[in-house]
Amino acid sequence: MSSVQPKKIDLPQAETAPELSLFLPVLDEEENLRPMHAKIQEALKSLNKTAEVIYVDDGSTDKSLAILKEIAAGDPRVRVISLRRNYGQTAAMSAGIDAAKGEILIPMDADLQNDPKDIARLLEKLDEGFDVVSGWRKHRQDKMISRKLPSKIANKIISWIGGVHLHDYGCSLKAYRRDVLQDVRLYGEMHRFIPIYASWAGARVTEIPVDHHARTMGKSKYGISRTIKVIFDLMTIKFMAEYHTKPIYVFGSFGMIAFFISIISGLYALFLKSANRLGLPQYHADFVETPLPMLCIVMFAISIQFILMGLLAEMLVRTYHESQDKPIYAVREKIGFVENK
Repeated sequence: MSSVQPKKIDLPQAETAPELSLFLPVLDEEENLRPMHAKIQEALKSLNKTAEVIYVDDGSTDKSLAILKEIAAGDPRVRVISLRRNYGQTAAMSAGIDAAKGEILIPMDADLQNDPKDIARLLEKLDEGFDVVSGWRKHRQDKMISRKLPSKIANKIISWIGGVHLHDYGCSLKAYRRDVLQDVRLYGEMHRFIPIYASWAGARVTEIPVDHHARTMGKSKYGISRTIKVIFDLMTIKFMAEYHTKPIYVFGSFGMIAFFISIISGLYALFLKSANRLGLPQYHADFVETPLPMLCIVMFAISIQFILMGLLAEMLVRTYHESQDKPIYAVREKIGFVENK
């Protein structure tokens, strides 16, 4: 899936921002769109809240866009964003986030596997004081080998590395308070890691079981190959979280490991060379008889490179923050301060 992020799309502002913003990435879902929107209308009617529904067409090649335009013509709450080509689910979700005006943002899939009735339960959980409520497809209706098993493994790894223990990062149905998404920039497959970003910024994250229906129309666009991409993206966000402002720590650590390997191999090579003088002829070996001298030189060069790369990364980070006057922390709220007008 491409990591290209679409340009931010400005939609006409309503006089009053809605309370809820639903946004749904769409890719070749012509059979599902009308019944899906009917379910969304029914769910929103029971909520008694103002809402907008944003459909992001991610380069569909079927009649999805034409159907979305038809839906928008019949429902003033509907917005449609059509991307120039297929950028991938993360980019489509990013476009939805950028366009949303509501105080609570709710992404979901357009394939009828998520149930809009669960929106009410997500909102109830938010009202308990949480900032992010993630759906958990506890009784997931997908194939075991190609979908459920890789997902379980990936969720365990993500929870362990990210430190936010959720059962189902892949479930699109979630509810976010607007402020936890305002500084999030998504790339690759990183939309599934938003709860981790939010938690690292101090948000309260929880999950609830949600309904999941078997796909009856259309084909799934995602397979087992996506798991590999998820692992690489997870490595990226972990690095950014731990070392974004101090990259010298990780580069320097690898540099010092290489340096110690260089020293140990060099000293051992000298020991072997001097074994006869030390009365240990059985250990004797000239420099040309062992790879240790070459290992010593190579690891020393690598250690210098890692340390210099760390210093270069430090310079880039400082330039980034200082040139943009970008803070390296986030404030939840301020009490007793008078803001400048």
